[in-house]
Amino acid sequence: MDLSLHQSAFLSACETAVGDFATPDEVIHLAAGLQFAGVKSVIGTLWKVTDSTVQRLVEAFYKNLCGDGKMNSKRAAQALHQAVHSLARDKEMPLDQRIVFMHIGA
Repeated sequence: MDLSLHQSAFLSACETAVGDFATPDEVIHLAAGLQFAGVKSVIGTLWKVTDSTVQRLVEAFYKNLCGDGKMNSKRAAQALHQAVHSLARDKEMPLDQRIVFMHIGA
């Protein structure tokens, strides 16, 4: 499957950037599979994430990604960094929820 026309993917479901524990030598997970299929920028999760965390992070992420009115996938890593940083200011949010998302790709 060739997904090279797709610039980015945001996978907000739980554990989309984690492989199978039964086969630890395999490095392919959903996020990596999308990148190998051609998606240039993929964001996934490393463990379980709550709906409220996803809602807050996605809102901050797209605000940073599309701040000037244009979506630019080359800003995805920086937009994710800024969104995570905004969550980090909330000391009520558990640490594991503030650092659950990761970016791979360009």
